Amino acid sequence: MKPEKKIAIVTGGASGIGKALCHELVSRGNFVIIADVDEKKGQTVEADLNEKIVVSRYEFLDVTDFKHVEQLIKKTQKEYGRLDYLFNNAGIAMYGELYDMTIEDWNEMIDINLWGVIHGTQAGYSIMKEQGFGHIVNTASAAGLGPSPISSVYSTTKHAVVGLTTSLHYEAEEFGIKVSTLCPVFVDTPIFEKAKAVNINKSLIMKQLKKQKVMTPEKLAKITLDGVHKNKPVICPMPLRKTMDTFFAIFPSAHHALMKMVCKVSRQSRIS
Repeated sequence: MKPEKKIAIVTGGASGIGKALCHELVSRGNFVIIADVDEKKGQTVEADLNEKIVVSRYEFLDVTDFKHVEQLIKKTQKEYGRLDYLFNNAGIAMYGELYDMTIEDWNEMIDINLWGVIHGTQAGYSIMKEQGFGHIVNTASAAGLGPSPISSVYSTTKHAVVGLTTSLHYEAEEFGIKVSTLCPVFVDTPIFEKAKAVNINKSLIMKQLKKQKVMTPEKLAKITLDGVHKNKPVICPMPLRKTMDTFFAIFPSAHHALMKMVCKVSRQSRIS
Protein backbone atom coordinates (compact mmCIF):
# COMPACT_ATOMS: atom_id res chain seq x y z
CA MET A 1 0.00 0.00 0.00
CA LYS A 2 1.35 3.41 -0.97
CA PRO A 3 1.53 5.83 1.99
CA GLU A 4 -0.35 8.52 0.09
CA LYS A 5 -3.46 6.38 -0.33
CA LYS A 6 -6.51 7.54 1.58
CA ILE A 7 -8.05 5.06 4.01
CA ALA A 8 -11.74 4.12 3.99
CA ILE A 9 -13.90 1.86 6.13
CA VAL A 10 -17.13 0.56 4.58
CA THR A 11 -19.58 -1.27 6.86
CA GLY A 12 -21.83 -3.74 5.09
CA GLY A 13 -19.05 -3.85 2.51
CA ALA A 14 -19.49 -7.50 1.52
CA SER A 15 -22.51 -7.04 -0.75
CA GLY A 16 -24.84 -4.63 -2.50
CA ILE A 17 -24.14 -0.91 -2.21
CA GLY A 18 -21.30 -1.50 0.25
CA LYS A 19 -19.50 -3.84 -2.13
CA ALA A 20 -19.91 -1.38 -5.01
CA LEU A 21 -18.57 1.43 -2.82
CA CYS A 22 -15.50 -0.67 -2.00
CA HIS A 23 -14.79 -1.27 -5.68
CA GLU A 24 -15.35 2.39 -6.61
CA LEU A 25 -13.18 3.64 -3.75
CA VAL A 26 -10.34 1.35 -4.84
CA SER A 27 -10.73 2.42 -8.47
CA ARG A 28 -10.20 6.00 -7.30
CA GLY A 29 -6.96 5.16 -5.52
CA ASN A 30 -8.10 4.52 -1.96
CA PHE A 31 -7.36 1.65 0.43
CA VAL A 32 -10.50 0.01 1.80
CA ILE A 33 -11.39 -1.89 4.97
CA ILE A 34 -14.31 -4.18 4.07
CA ALA A 35 -16.28 -4.45 7.33
CA ASP A 36 -19.11 -6.98 7.48
CA VAL A 37 -20.62 -9.81 9.53
CA ASP A 38 -20.54 -12.09 6.45
CA GLU A 39 -17.02 -13.45 6.58
CA LYS A 40 -17.24 -15.57 3.43
CA LYS A 41 -18.56 -12.78 1.21
CA GLY A 42 -16.23 -10.24 2.79
CA GLN A 43 -13.18 -12.36 2.03
CA THR A 44 -14.42 -12.86 -1.53
CA VAL A 45 -14.62 -9.07 -2.04
CA GLU A 46 -11.15 -8.75 -0.53
CA ALA A 47 -9.74 -11.36 -2.93
CA ASP A 48 -11.36 -9.69 -5.95
CA LEU A 49 -10.01 -6.27 -5.02
CA ASN A 50 -6.53 -7.59 -4.24
CA GLU A 51 -6.17 -9.58 -7.46
CA LYS A 52 -3.26 -7.46 -8.74
CA ILE A 53 -2.15 -5.43 -5.71
CA VAL A 54 -3.17 -5.24 -2.06
CA VAL A 55 -5.73 -2.42 -1.86
CA SER A 56 -8.15 -3.79 0.73
CA ARG A 57 -8.59 -5.88 3.84
CA TYR A 58 -11.61 -7.68 5.26
CA GLU A 59 -12.54 -7.23 8.92
CA PHE A 60 -15.41 -8.94 10.72
CA LEU A 61 -17.69 -6.29 12.22
CA ASP A 62 -20.98 -6.35 14.08
CA VAL A 63 -22.24 -2.75 13.90
CA THR A 64 -24.66 -3.33 16.80
CA ASP A 65 -21.68 -3.61 19.19
CA PHE A 66 -20.27 -0.14 19.91
CA LYS A 67 -17.04 -1.43 21.46
CA HIS A 68 -16.42 -3.60 18.42
CA VAL A 69 -17.03 -0.68 16.05
CA GLU A 70 -14.86 1.67 18.11
CA GLN A 71 -12.08 -0.92 18.28
CA LEU A 72 -11.97 -1.34 14.49
CA ILE A 73 -11.97 2.41 13.85
CA LYS A 74 -9.21 3.08 16.39
CA LYS A 75 -7.19 0.11 15.11
CA THR A 76 -7.45 1.33 11.51
CA GLN A 77 -6.45 4.90 12.33
CA LYS A 78 -3.53 3.73 14.45
CA GLU A 79 -2.27 1.24 11.86
CA TYR A 80 -2.46 3.56 8.86
CA GLY A 81 -2.03 6.87 10.64
CA ARG A 82 -5.29 8.28 9.27
CA LEU A 83 -8.96 7.62 8.56
CA ASP A 84 -10.20 9.58 5.57
CA TYR A 85 -13.61 8.02 4.91
CA LEU A 86 -16.10 6.16 7.06
CA PHE A 87 -19.13 4.75 5.26
CA ASN A 88 -21.73 3.63 7.81
CA ASN A 89 -23.60 1.59 5.24
CA ALA A 90 -24.72 -1.65 6.92
CA GLY A 91 -28.50 -2.01 7.06
CA ILE A 92 -31.55 -4.22 6.67
CA ALA A 93 -35.09 -3.73 5.34
CA MET A 94 -38.49 -4.81 6.65
CA TYR A 95 -42.01 -4.72 5.19
CA GLY A 96 -45.26 -4.72 7.08
CA GLU A 97 -47.96 -2.62 8.66
CA LEU A 98 -47.27 -1.12 12.05
CA TYR A 99 -50.04 -3.05 13.82
CA ASP A 100 -48.39 -6.33 12.73
CA MET A 101 -45.00 -5.37 14.18
CA THR A 102 -43.61 -6.49 17.52
CA ILE A 103 -41.20 -4.66 19.78
CA GLU A 104 -38.63 -7.28 18.74
CA ASP A 105 -39.05 -6.17 15.11
CA TRP A 106 -38.45 -2.57 16.21
CA ASN A 107 -35.37 -3.54 18.20
CA GLU A 108 -33.83 -5.51 15.32
CA MET A 109 -34.34 -2.66 12.87
CA ILE A 110 -33.13 0.07 15.21
CA ASP A 111 -30.11 -1.93 16.41
CA ILE A 112 -28.71 -2.28 12.88
CA ASN A 113 -30.06 0.67 10.88
CA LEU A 114 -29.86 3.36 13.54
CA TRP A 115 -27.56 2.25 16.34
CA GLY A 116 -25.16 0.84 13.76
CA VAL A 117 -24.89 4.29 12.17
CA ILE A 118 -24.70 6.04 15.56
CA HIS A 119 -21.93 3.72 16.71
CA GLY A 120 -19.84 4.38 13.62
CA THR A 121 -20.52 8.11 13.63
CA GLN A 122 -19.71 8.54 17.33
CA ALA A 123 -16.46 6.58 17.16
CA GLY A 124 -15.38 7.92 13.77
CA TYR A 125 -16.20 11.53 14.61
CA SER A 126 -13.97 11.44 17.70
CA ILE A 127 -11.02 10.10 15.70
CA MET A 128 -11.53 12.58 12.87
CA LYS A 129 -11.81 15.49 15.31
CA GLU A 130 -8.41 14.56 16.73
CA GLN A 131 -6.77 14.33 13.30
CA GLY A 132 -8.58 17.41 11.95
CA PHE A 133 -10.04 15.86 8.79
CA GLY A 134 -12.23 13.08 7.46
CA HIS A 135 -15.57 12.40 5.80
CA ILE A 136 -18.42 10.38 7.32
CA VAL A 137 -21.06 9.04 4.92
CA ASN A 138 -24.19 7.50 6.44
CA THR A 139 -26.48 5.41 4.25
CA ALA A 140 -30.14 6.31 4.74
CA SER A 141 -32.76 5.94 2.02
CA ALA A 142 -35.31 7.87 0.02
CA ALA A 143 -37.62 6.48 2.70
CA GLY A 144 -35.86 8.90 5.03
CA LEU A 145 -36.86 11.91 2.93
CA GLY A 146 -40.61 11.41 2.92
CA PRO A 147 -43.44 9.02 3.82
CA SER A 148 -42.96 5.30 3.22
CA PRO A 149 -46.16 3.45 4.12
CA ILE A 150 -46.05 -0.29 4.79
CA SER A 151 -42.45 0.11 5.94
CA SER A 152 -42.91 2.55 8.82
CA VAL A 153 -40.37 0.83 11.07
CA TYR A 154 -37.69 0.92 8.36
CA SER A 155 -38.61 4.50 7.44
CA THR A 156 -38.30 5.60 11.07
CA THR A 157 -34.66 4.54 11.19
CA LYS A 158 -33.88 6.22 7.87
CA HIS A 159 -35.51 9.51 8.85
CA ALA A 160 -33.39 9.42 12.01
CA VAL A 161 -30.21 8.83 9.99
CA VAL A 162 -31.03 11.78 7.72
CA GLY A 163 -31.70 14.00 10.74
CA LEU A 164 -28.48 12.96 12.47
CA THR A 165 -26.33 13.36 9.40
CA THR A 166 -27.66 16.63 8.01
CA SER A 167 -27.42 18.21 11.47
CA LEU A 168 -23.87 16.98 12.00
CA HIS A 169 -22.89 18.19 8.52
CA TYR A 170 -22.91 21.77 9.81
CA GLU A 171 -21.77 21.01 13.34
CA ALA A 172 -18.65 19.24 12.04
CA GLU A 173 -17.43 22.06 9.78
CA GLU A 174 -15.65 23.73 12.70
CA PHE A 175 -13.35 20.71 13.04
CA GLY A 176 -12.56 20.14 9.35
CA ILE A 177 -14.87 17.13 9.13
CA LYS A 178 -17.32 16.53 6.31
CA VAL A 179 -20.56 14.58 6.77
CA SER A 180 -23.02 13.34 4.11
CA THR A 181 -26.07 11.11 3.96
CA LEU A 182 -26.77 8.77 1.05
CA CYS A 183 -30.44 8.35 0.11
CA PRO A 184 -30.83 5.67 -2.58
CA VAL A 185 -33.99 3.98 -3.86
CA PHE A 186 -34.67 0.91 -6.00
CA VAL A 187 -31.06 -0.17 -6.27
CA ASP A 188 -30.51 -3.71 -7.52
CA THR A 189 -29.10 -5.25 -4.33
CA PRO A 190 -29.89 -8.27 -2.11
CA ILE A 191 -31.53 -6.07 0.56
CA PHE A 192 -35.00 -6.52 -0.96
CA GLU A 193 -34.66 -10.31 -1.17
CA LYS A 194 -33.33 -10.51 2.40
CA ALA A 195 -35.94 -8.16 3.84
CA LYS A 196 -38.25 -9.51 6.51
CA ALA A 197 -41.92 -9.39 5.49
CA VAL A 198 -44.37 -9.37 8.40
CA ASN A 199 -47.78 -10.78 7.42
CA ILE A 200 -47.12 -9.89 3.78
CA ASN A 201 -46.51 -12.14 0.79
CA LYS A 202 -43.01 -11.01 -0.11
CA SER A 203 -43.12 -12.60 -3.56
CA LEU A 204 -45.92 -10.19 -4.51
CA ILE A 205 -43.92 -7.25 -3.13
CA MET A 206 -40.89 -8.40 -5.14
CA LYS A 207 -43.04 -8.63 -8.25
CA GLN A 208 -44.06 -4.96 -7.78
CA LEU A 209 -40.48 -3.89 -7.12
CA LYS A 210 -39.24 -5.55 -10.28
CA LYS A 211 -41.57 -3.28 -12.26
CA GLN A 212 -39.60 -0.28 -11.01
CA LYS A 213 -36.64 1.10 -12.88
CA VAL A 214 -33.73 0.03 -10.70
CA MET A 215 -30.24 1.48 -10.58
CA THR A 216 -27.14 -0.70 -10.45
CA PRO A 217 -25.11 -0.44 -7.24
CA GLU A 218 -22.09 0.42 -9.38
CA LYS A 219 -23.82 3.50 -10.81
CA LEU A 220 -24.97 4.55 -7.35
CA ALA A 221 -21.42 4.17 -6.03
CA LYS A 222 -20.13 6.57 -8.68
CA ILE A 223 -22.90 9.07 -7.87
CA THR A 224 -22.10 8.68 -4.17
CA LEU A 225 -18.38 9.38 -4.46
CA ASP A 226 -19.02 12.30 -6.82
CA GLY A 227 -21.35 13.69 -4.15
CA VAL A 228 -18.77 13.04 -1.43
CA HIS A 229 -16.20 14.94 -3.48
CA LYS A 230 -18.62 17.91 -3.61
CA ASN A 231 -19.38 17.56 0.13
CA LYS A 232 -23.13 17.35 -0.44
CA PRO A 233 -25.18 17.07 2.79
CA VAL A 234 -27.68 14.77 1.01
CA ILE A 235 -26.60 12.54 -1.88
CA CYS A 236 -29.59 11.32 -3.87
CA PRO A 237 -30.26 10.75 -7.59
CA MET A 238 -31.56 14.17 -8.58
CA PRO A 239 -34.71 13.19 -10.51
CA LEU A 240 -35.95 11.32 -7.43
CA ARG A 241 -35.03 14.11 -5.01
CA LYS A 242 -36.75 16.75 -7.14
CA THR A 243 -39.83 14.56 -7.52
CA MET A 244 -40.13 13.95 -3.79
CA ASP A 245 -39.58 17.61 -2.91
CA THR A 246 -42.17 18.71 -5.46
CA PHE A 247 -44.78 16.13 -4.47
CA PHE A 248 -44.36 16.54 -0.75
CA ALA A 249 -44.11 20.34 -0.55
CA ILE A 250 -45.89 21.76 -3.59
CA PHE A 251 -48.49 19.14 -4.50
CA PRO A 252 -49.59 17.57 -1.20
CA SER A 253 -52.85 16.27 -2.66
CA ALA A 254 -51.02 14.42 -5.45
CA HIS A 255 -48.55 13.05 -2.95
CA HIS A 256 -51.43 11.90 -0.72
CA ALA A 257 -53.00 10.06 -3.65
CA LEU A 258 -49.70 8.34 -4.42
CA MET A 259 -49.28 7.19 -0.81
CA LYS A 260 -52.84 5.83 -0.75
CA MET A 261 -52.08 3.84 -3.89
CA VAL A 262 -48.94 2.41 -2.26
CA CYS A 263 -51.01 1.31 0.74
CA LYS A 264 -53.66 -0.25 -1.48
CA VAL A 265 -51.18 -2.21 -3.58
CA SER A 266 -49.26 -3.38 -0.51
CA ARG A 267 -52.40 -4.50 1.31
CA GLN A 268 -53.29 -6.71 -1.63
CA SER A 269 -50.19 -8.69 -0.61
CA ARG A 270 -51.36 -9.31 2.94
CA ILE A 271 -51.35 -12.94 4.02
CA SER A 272 -54.34 -12.56 6.29
